[in-house]
Amino acid sequence: MNEAQMKKRTKDFAKEIINLCRKLPNNREDRLIGDQVFRSETSVASNYRAACRARSTAEFISKLSIVEEEADETLFWLEIIDEMKIFKNVALDTLMKENDEIIAIIVASIKTARKNK
Repeated sequence: MNEAQMKKRTKDFAKEIINLCRKLPNNREDRLIGDQVFRSETSVASNYRAACRARSTAEFISKLSIVEEEADETLFWLEIIDEMKIFKNVALDTLMKENDEIIAIIVASIKTARKNK
């Protein structure tokens, strides 16, 4: 997957999470969970873009490490939404699978960058 494709993929996934957040029940705890998953996933997309503009390999690795952390946090919040049964009809499995794939791509990219450093 090239840089442009990954930018699009992370941005599209951010939009999916935004749509998920729009569907959350309007109570205090679900708004707080929604805020967390919203921030972490939109951070994945924006920090990936920043990594693409890195001025050095070290900066690239550092930015991708932030992407990895934020993607892992996103997965945590999706798991909470799933385990707390906040939604009954939303395909969280699909979102979690996409998130796992993004994490795998980012981890592989970090390993490759370290190897080529």
